[in-house]
Amino acid sequence: MKKTYLSILAFVLISLVSHAQEVVPISKAEAITKVSQENTSLKISEQEFMVARADYKQTNAIFLPNITASHTGITTTNPLMAFGSKLNQEILTQNDFNPALLNDPSHIQNFATKFEIQQPLVNLDGIYQRKAAKAKMEAMSLKQTRTGDYLTLEVEKAYMQLQLAYKGVDVLEKALQTSQANKKLTDNSFEQGYLQKSDVLNASVRVTEVQNQLQTAKSNVQNASDYLSFLMNDDAYVVYKPSDVLEKQTLVIAANNEISENRADIKAMQLATDAYSAMNKADKMAFYPSLNAFGSYELYDDQLFQGSANGYLLGAQLKWDLFQGAKRFGKVQKSQAEFQKSQLEYEQYVSKSTLELNQAKRTLLDAENKLSLNKLALAQSEESLRIRKNRFKEGLEKTTDLLMAETQYAQKQLEYYQTIFEYNYAQAYLQFLTKQ
Repeated sequence: MKKTYLSILAFVLISLVSHAQEVVPISKAEAITKVSQENTSLKISEQEFMVARADYKQTNAIFLPNITASHTGITTTNPLMAFGSKLNQEILTQNDFNPALLNDPSHIQNFATKFEIQQPLVNLDGIYQRKAAKAKMEAMSLKQTRTGDYLTLEVEKAYMQLQLAYKGVDVLEKALQTSQANKKLTDNSFEQGYLQKSDVLNASVRVTEVQNQLQTAKSNVQNASDYLSFLMNDDAYVVYKPSDVLEKQTLVIAANNEISENRADIKAMQLATDAYSAMNKADKMAFYPSLNAFGSYELYDDQLFQGSANGYLLGAQLKWDLFQGAKRFGKVQKSQAEFQKSQLEYEQYVSKSTLELNQAKRTLLDAENKLSLNKLALAQSEESLRIRKNRFKEGLEKTTDLLMAETQYAQKQLEYYQTIFEYNYAQAYLQFLTKQ
């Protein structure tokens, strides 16, 4: 008994909460705007671009100098270090050449302040690595653009699903009213002896069926609202109500109606292939020598942060790594394979996109034909229900036939709105595929 009471109480509380949940009207344009500003996937894509841009900026090192400064202090009795420290401090005297002092010097302190610069001059592998990083950065930018296009399509689909869910609720609420009215009419006819008990039970079953369908339709509204909230990164999860009407739309689609190589994702794939090509060339350029200039300016003293003696060093280095244990050969082979793989992936992606486009064209054509037929079927089922309802009132129609006509009319309404959704989405998807 206690468990039953708690279950009833919980059901009442849930019902109160669900009825008290806020209903917020929203237009498709508002949903798209909010998704473009708040969606987490877009923010992730933006950070991926920032990572690629930071990698590209790091390649500035092949042009810009590397400058360091250091201050080092030592104390030593090492003969070589002691003699060199005095020499750097420019305090060497004739007495310091005494063999006894050279072999066993007293301890000496040396503080050295050193400024070093390394300037790359010719690094062919670094140039191609920079090209690869730039291609990757541009690919990430295009990926971010395509992510935005996809989310626009996704929010349009979610919004249309919300519209369809509300249409389902409207249709089933009217169907419930009709079935209840028919139930009442059946009860009256049964009391007058015109109908059997089975007819009353059939009418009651129909009312129950519509009530169950209506509850499912209301859950669909909540599910569609939740998904729209997820896309907009809104953790309030209110119940949204579309302010735009679900109706047949005509969208602007590319005139040639074909896949464009300038589509953001396809262009990004091409840039990724270019990046792999540049990396392969960079690995090949590693076999060539590199030329770098270097220099330093040094201050020496036996006191901290002083510099009574100074000197500089300038030079250039031509470096050629002749052999690295076959490591570079392996890198070239690997980058060559990655480049060829990326070419094949690009060709496969374009081919798949063309396949999707052809399917989308057929889907749109099928949806358009289906919409025309369902519109006709809806009008016919409505007229059939009207005729059977009038005949039933006159006692010329069976209860089962009336219930069947009522069920068919509700079903045709739902099918008609479902087809509008399919047609509109097919258009939006075709526009997405052909966008440049």
